[in-house]
Amino acid sequence: MRQRTALIAGASGLVGGECLGRLLESEAYAKVTVLGRRSLGPAARHPKLRELVIDFARLDSSKAELRADHVFCALGTTIRKAGSRAKFRQVDFEYPRHLAELVLGNGAKHFSLVSALGASSKSGVFYSRVKGELEDALRAMGWPSLCLLRPSVIAGDRQESRPLERMTEALLRFGPAAYRPVAASSIAAAMIATARREPRGVTIIESRDIRRAATA
Repeated sequence: MRQRTALIAGASGLVGGECLGRLLESEAYAKVTVLGRRSLGPAARHPKLRELVIDFARLDSSKAELRADHVFCALGTTIRKAGSRAKFRQVDFEYPRHLAELVLGNGAKHFSLVSALGASSKSGVFYSRVKGELEDALRAMGWPSLCLLRPSVIAGDRQESRPLERMTEALLRFGPAAYRPVAASSIAAAMIATARREPRGVTIIESRDIRRAATA
């Protein structure tokens, strides 16, 4: 089987970090490019890994280097961390949308996005609406293979403190299946398993189905 190349945006985050580790271990991928605002440091010392430290607001300047068969986008922030709705939209909509345009133009075959439960461009909730608008923008690009994962609260050991998310995770653990927290490792595994199949058109994986998709 031909080995593929991968590109990850957001590898310093919970899902992105899990995705990076799995891609580096996988024999299906010959090279993994990490796109980030800061260096991963010692973690970047892997023979398969190529690190690009860039300014996402100036992605065009790195266009020629944004080449891969499969692209995994785990970019995301919170309104509180971003500081404003405008900044949040920049990180969660503008950066991923522009990245998708550039890599598609460079010949990428599959794009995988960590979206969110309830994502809809018609939502009255700002967060969900931005996520839905990004999904719509990606669909409109005509990707050969596009995967949209919509997890509920993402569970895992975070480097940064997010007490509200930890509390929500605890409350939802025994709730309906559609709303239960999903492990970052399961999301990463589902992303890679789907990418390797390269299903044509748009694949949507709802939160309750992520664990099953991870073992497909």
